[in-house]
Amino acid sequence: MASSLISKTLNTVKIPKFSSTIGLSSSFTRHFNSTATAQQQPQSDGPSSSFTFSSDGAETSPTTTENNNRPDDSVFVGAPSLSHKSETGSSSSTVTMPISFMTGSIVGKRFYKQVTTRVSEDGIGWTVMLDYRTLKTPSKRPLKLPTLALAKAIAAEWEYQLTDGIRPFTMPLMRLACTALERVPLTRKKIIEHLLQKFNQDLVFSRAPADNDLTSGVHDRQVEKIDPLLDWVKSEFGFKPLVYSSFFGGKQEEGLVNAVQNVLEKTDDCELAAIDAIAASAHSLVIAIGIFRGKLEIEEAIELIRLEEDLQVDRWGLVEGGHDLDIADLGVQISSAAAFLGLSRRI
Repeated sequence: MASSLISKTLNTVKIPKFSSTIGLSSSFTRHFNSTATAQQQPQSDGPSSSFTFSSDGAETSPTTTENNNRPDDSVFVGAPSLSHKSETGSSSSTVTMPISFMTGSIVGKRFYKQVTTRVSEDGIGWTVMLDYRTLKTPSKRPLKLPTLALAKAIAAEWEYQLTDGIRPFTMPLMRLACTALERVPLTRKKIIEHLLQKFNQDLVFSRAPADNDLTSGVHDRQVEKIDPLLDWVKSEFGFKPLVYSSFFGGKQEEGLVNAVQNVLEKTDDCELAAIDAIAASAHSLVIAIGIFRGKLEIEEAIELIRLEEDLQVDRWGLVEGGHDLDIADLGVQISSAAAFLGLSRRI
């Protein structure tokens, strides 16, 4: 479902460098080994909660003359039919979601009927409205998004929730937005340090031995598929990455590490959140930067990530309920982060 939402949104939004069609779907949630993971959200002062939706007196349509001239920002998608009445009632102004929202379990019933987007109060961003309620982050700040395209995509995720329950695992863009708005500003330095600590063990630097009958086929495929990416790294940063067969990795030149660090430090919060999510799923910062810089398309990145495992599947067969779920889940994680990266960029 998550990838279907992203695909429908991308069909109407022009995004530079991200033209791949996303055709995978999965309800299986990947747990990221990432410093920036949004699962570690700060607790609010009130009862256990993760997301709060409140009405701060704002109407769902702008009130200024300038905003009244804007086109309708409603999300035109075929939402599930709502046969029940609003859970909160017309007199309620806040709705607090449990902390389990970010852990993948189903959260309550759908309590809203209409999802729209509107200009933020300061006029420099976009917010999502659930009926008359403003969508807020875990720390109860308005979910202010940098572009209308991203706001509409997140609104579509909320619009497609079923009446019997809100399913957070079908809302990867919402999770990434909260990570970018709340976790990255507070932990930016630690995120970059974490990424650089794993850089020497990057997936694309690991090379199977060529002198072994069991691994020579893997080595040949790595040379064919990964070496062009390493050549790009040399042309981009001025240093050719070293490859090694050791399980513990090796040590890259200091100049290359400094160049990668410089790239990470110049990113905005949305870009760093997307890079961190891709690197966590791919076990490769190089692949994440390749997507960020437009070198790799989504399918190309997934092929590199699964190169060794796909060779094993070709040789020994696919395990249903194992390999197929991994393939679908990886597709959702990489494609959603790539879509988030593109949708958050101001064109």
